[in-house]
Amino acid sequence: MIKQAIIPLAGLGTRLLPLTSVFAKELLPINGKPGIEYILDECIDAGIKDIIFIISKKKKIIKDYFYNDNFYKSIIKKKKDPRLVKEYKKILFYKKRIKFVYQNKPLGTGDAVLKTKKFIKDKYFLMLLPDDLIIKNNCSKEMIKIHKKYKCSVMASLKVNKNNVERWGIYSISKNLDKNNFKISDVIEKPNSKDAPSNNAVIGRYILKKNIFKYLKNQKKGKGGEIHITDAIRKMIYNNNLFIGHKFYGKYLDCGTMSGYINSGNAISKL
Repeated sequence: MIKQAIIPLAGLGTRLLPLTSVFAKELLPINGKPGIEYILDECIDAGIKDIIFIISKKKKIIKDYFYNDNFYKSIIKKKKDPRLVKEYKKILFYKKRIKFVYQNKPLGTGDAVLKTKKFIKDKYFLMLLPDDLIIKNNCSKEMIKIHKKYKCSVMASLKVNKNNVERWGIYSISKNLDKNNFKISDVIEKPNSKDAPSNNAVIGRYILKKNIFKYLKNQKKGKGGEIHITDAIRKMIYNNNLFIGHKFYGKYLDCGTMSGYINSGNAISKL
């Protein structure tokens, strides 16, 4: 059973400047709720017990958000506001499940994952990217069901515009297992539109086998001088590790750009 999740949060959020010049993008409110809480709720609803946040010293504000006990105790004592009590209890509930590790140099998602090696206990773990919200249906929960059936790694999939494939990791499909799941034969990090094998993109939900750390340890820097998780996954596929792509039912919201962030708030407000 998948009981651990990791969430990389060390990125600088430059696409959301100036909002992120002094504030972590993951704490920006989306319809009145910090974006990271949507990700936490998805994890908890999927049965995750242990959540590892990967932050940097520049993103310490995220840890402070969950460890601001004195502030809450003081203001609750003065105000006696039931809403504040409820919010504080929610934060305490999250805090019990969260550990923090640090990635102080922006060396990519693969390097961020490697930082969690000593904390991962089980054979498989879940990874969620906070820029990618999936609402209306719990994608992580559905992927865990697929993992239990096939006993392998699973990654979320979405068809994207062929002109925008360079934003994503893109799959090659070797076999359709059913209408929503397929066997992956390859994955390429940010190909140009001419070289992309399809327009099936990796969306920020992964169930990964613990042996990925072995590949990441020796992983060379790829595009942009970063260590990409996609490159390590590609090597694993070439070494006969089974990966399944899952076409999820939920609505995808891209919170990593200014227009996407604004649209996400509008979409959630209409639920």
